[in-house]
Amino acid sequence: MQIAEGVQLVTFAILSVLMLGAALGVVLFANIVYSAFLLGGVFISMAGIYILLNADFVSAAQILVYVGAVNVLILFAIMLVNKREDFKPLKNGWIRQGSTAVVCAGLFALLSAVSIVTPWKISTLTPLASSVVPLAKHFFTDFLLPFELASVLLLMSMVGAIILARRDFMPDNISGETSTQDSLTLPERPRELAGK
Repeated sequence: MQIAEGVQLVTFAILSVLMLGAALGVVLFANIVYSAFLLGGVFISMAGIYILLNADFVSAAQILVYVGAVNVLILFAIMLVNKREDFKPLKNGWIRQGSTAVVCAGLFALLSAVSIVTPWKISTLTPLASSVVPLAKHFFTDFLLPFELASVLLLMSMVGAIILARRDFMPDNISGETSTQDSLTLPERPRELAGK
């Protein structure tokens, strides 16, 4: 994909500002639902930067995996748990805040030094070929078994998350005899809680 250099710079600047603003919103907002939605904005901005780098497969995977799966899973977990807990002041909380500030400042200094030292000049101006076809050949020939095992692992984790989310509705003590069919089903949400 050939884009003029000025358009690339303007698009990169817009995507960078959107990504940094959304990332700050993820950290600074008190409402966790807003933070989860802004995390999706960070992932979409990163996908746009991948498109500028001519990494079309990585961009599509970023949107499908992170926005379509991880971010939606985070939102489902937030919606399912839905537990409100008041914040309690911590004793010696300034120690945690100070150590976090030191770690963040160190990471910022390290990344700044790496970005200054790295030679960013690209020697070739020829556009790179699309990587979708070679990656698809590898996925469906050489790496088919690990690809399918990863999908089964994700399915098992999703089923486990659903069972853990519904654990509050399961009785602690089961009195009397239960049939096999009753033991394989999860109890439903009580009617008085369903209207809330």
